[in-house]
Amino acid sequence: MKIAVDSVAVLRRGRAVLATEAAAIAALEARLGEAFVTAVDCILNAPGRVVVTGIGKSGHVGRKLAATLASTGTPAFFVHPAEASHGDLGMITSEDVVIALSNSGEVAELSALIVPLKRVGAKLIAITGNEHSTLARESDVALDARVAEEACPLGLAPTASTAAAMALGDALAMALLEARGFTAEDFARSHPGGSLGRRLVTHVRDVMRTGAALPTVGPEASVADALFEITGKGMGMVAIVAADGRLLGLFTDGDLRRALPRLSDFSAARVADHMTREPLTIAADVLAVDALTLMESERKNLLLVVDDGGRLVGALNMHDLLAAKVV
Repeated sequence: MKIAVDSVAVLRRGRAVLATEAAAIAALEARLGEAFVTAVDCILNAPGRVVVTGIGKSGHVGRKLAATLASTGTPAFFVHPAEASHGDLGMITSEDVVIALSNSGEVAELSALIVPLKRVGAKLIAITGNEHSTLARESDVALDARVAEEACPLGLAPTASTAAAMALGDALAMALLEARGFTAEDFARSHPGGSLGRRLVTHVRDVMRTGAALPTVGPEASVADALFEITGKGMGMVAIVAADGRLLGLFTDGDLRRALPRLSDFSAARVADHMTREPLTIAADVLAVDALTLMESERKNLLLVVDDGGRLVGALNMHDLLAAKVV
């Protein structure tokens, strides 16, 4: 039997959930204080790693926090509290910091870890919605993640509380990132397989065309010679270079169309007389994504690559960036 959807009620509930969760996260900002600073200091100066633990929905949030920390310069991994009690506690050393997530702070599986963790000597940071809980009292640092209400209309499903815990974890990770001086290049090194990683590690030199693939002619070449080079190399342009390799100009399909009314003999006309002088250039060690930005801002589809002496070393167009998956 098909259930009829009340669009008004659906939208009302959806908006109410978003408003409740947004308010829960906004309330965290005013409560962020010295405990947060202490937690960052504790993790930043720990000689070991961060071990994140939690069960149920808090466990899912914990897994996300561990992944975020690991990808932003803070070595971290997730341990399930039940597995920790059955051998995985051996992964944790006195040099580590444990972040335990629990809205109630009274979860039996986490409470069972407190004494063993203290015996090991690891620092314990709690992210909890109950500052008077066992977990909060026994932790070295307790971060307040309480919420006024859940977004669930039954008041049962963890919604606003998990959103608040996740936001607080993100705040912790980003504060650590900044404190470590973690850069975009550092981020790329831990994300080599993704599109973001490619954008951060791919340089112009990695995608530019060089050698025989580079369309070039000398300044004495005719327009006809330039057309043969343009056609043969398939870039829609030819670079005009001096004998010592210095870039003198650029001749494109567009330059040809503009010159046509003045040309009667392609073999007699010098391409240097019709080229674009001082074309748009870039250095080989610039990030390819910055080359893309330059193309877009200047409304160009290609760039010539020159060295410090102004010598042509390569060329690239939008298709090259697409092929490298930078776009």
